[in-house]
This record gives sequence, structure tokens and C-alpha cells, in this order.
Amino acid sequence: MSAPSDRLLTYVLRLADDNLILGQRLGELIARMPELEEDIAVANLALDHVGQARNLYQYASELDPEGRSEDDFAMLRDEREFLNAVLVEQPNGDFAHTMVRQFLLDAYQVPLYRALSDSADDRLAAIAAKAVKEASYHRDHSSSWVITLGNGTSESHQRTQTAVDALWRFTADLFAADEVEDELVAAAVAVDPSAIRPAFDATVADVLAQANISMPADPYQRLGGRTGFHTEHLGHVLTEMQILYRSHPGVTW
Repeated sequence: MSAPSDRLLTYVLRLADDNLILGQRLGELIARMPELEEDIAVANLALDHVGQARNLYQYASELDPEGRSEDDFAMLRDEREFLNAVLVEQPNGDFAHTMVRQFLLDAYQVPLYRALSDSADDRLAAIAAKAVKEASYHRDHSSSWVITLGNGTSESHQRTQTAVDALWRFTADLFAADEVEDELVAAAVAVDPSAIRPAFDATVADVLAQANISMPADPYQRLGGRTGFHTEHLGHVLTEMQILYRSHPGVTW
């Protein structure tokens, strides 16, 4: 069964936008980390996510009936046209906040890419097979920090708990599904979000238990990113990220 091209384009953009926006957020932290080694690590995380985004945007460009380029997708779409999960657009905050945000996405992307590497779409499968190696390293890095901070001083523990409490409400958006996923899952192209949720939950529960951090009790979840309804923060990210390209239309580098 072949995948509907418009659905496939939407799905690819959702994956790409997650990576681009988080890569931009991490890029904001370069030269601001608490130590040189972590500064280099965060820069590498950002490059990995931007690299994954580029691979996906290149594929999106081939699928797009309007013939938009990868730069067009990244730099010329407005807030409502971005399809990233709301988690990745959240501000960096303190170091604990940054690592918890990273960990929650990593816990999602590892099972996502593992499953997607078996996609009936050869291009998506190849992108995912490469990305899962990077995502596994990211998860090891971020989970190690969550555990370290959770078991550190009373201050680091409290900041980590505060970060988990603040960010957990955005995790359900990672697993939001609609007719796009339904059709592509039926075509063996996309990953059923509900199928990877148990792996995500198990990873989060294990790491938080090791960190002595409690799961949030607040049941509220903020959805909408997958269909273009974002928090106030995305607009600020896009303004900074896109200003050069929009100020010099058609510029190449």
C-alpha cells in the first residue's frame, strides 16, 4: 500500500520541525554551559538535531508539490505552519530544565526511530536508522544528567523536580495522532504513537526513580503543536532564527 503524498509530507515535516526547533533552542546555549565539556556536548546535540532536520527537509522538498527547498521550509514558514510538538519550543530555563526537556524528547525519539527504521518508505527508514544512533547517545547523556542532578544537592534536586513538573504537561503532544498517522500507519510507513508510548513511559519511570524524582500529579496536558497551535514561545524562536534569511530573500551560503 502506498502512502498518500500529502499525508507523508505532513508527517515528514512534523519529524523535521521537532529537530529544527530543539536544535535552535540548544544553539542558544552554546558558550553558556556550566563547563567547557558540557558546552561542547550541547553544541553536538544541536548539530545532530539540525542534521536530522536537514535530512527530513530534503525529503520534504522532494515530496512538496510547490517545490519548496529545505531553506524555505525552515525559514519561510510562519508559526501556524510549523508542526513540532510543543515540548521542544519551551525555553531553556536553567540547566536542569534544559536536560529534562532533552531527556523527555530523547525517551520518545529512541523508540520512534527504532520503529521507523522498519518503515515501508525506504527514505524514512534510512533517515531513522542513522538518527537512532544519535538519539541513543542523546538519551544516555540527558538521563545521566537527570540522575546526577536528582541525586545531587537539595538545590539541584528541587530544580530537577520543578523542571519535570513544568515540562511533563507537554509530553502528550509527542504522541498526538490524527488521520495523518492513521493513514500512514495503515500503509506501514509511519509509527503508531500508541505503540511506542509504553517504551517512553518505562524509560521515564526508570530514570526518574533513579533520580529520586516524583512523577507529576497534575493531569493537565497541552496539545496542538502537531496541527500548528503552539505556545507563545515558538514565535520568539522563529523571529530570531529566521531574521537573516527573511531580511535577505534568496540569500545562499
